[in-house]
Amino acid sequence: MNVEVTPLPGIGVRKDFEVSSGRRIGVITRRDGMIDLIISEDGDPDACRDQIHLSTEESAVLGNLLGAPQLVAQLQDEHRDIPGVNTRQMPIAGGSPYDGRTLGATQMRTRTKTSIVAVMRAGQVQASPGPGFTFTAGDVLVVVGTAEGLDAAAKILTNG
Repeated sequence: MNVEVTPLPGIGVRKDFEVSSGRRIGVITRRDGMIDLIISEDGDPDACRDQIHLSTEESAVLGNLLGAPQLVAQLQDEHRDIPGVNTRQMPIAGGSPYDGRTLGATQMRTRTKTSIVAVMRAGQVQASPGPGFTFTAGDVLVVVGTAEGLDAAAKILTNG
């Protein structure tokens, strides 16, 4: 897919691409730190049909919503021939006992026999986080293990 990058003097940078319908969808990263999600008009890629202003936090959440399912689907596809191995995404919610604590503090592998293989944060993938990786509310963890192990992992992340 071809992403076009267009400098917008005095405003920031527009990055967009064409979707199957022929419209363009993208983001404008503003100099003031705000981000705009944009959708073009039908038949006119330069005319903006809709624009939604997002804060940095909101754009990070949107990035996690879009990125985590794609990563989970890829891992599930890769593990589909291995019976009993499942992949699930699990959020670190505000108020989680692990918000602000490290992966090592969860003792996840020892307690559940699952592995945290990636963390989505602010639309970016942190692959293979080590025991010193500190979780933050809003992170989405990609966890691999048995169904029972994944259920136990979810309880740990929620209740401690």
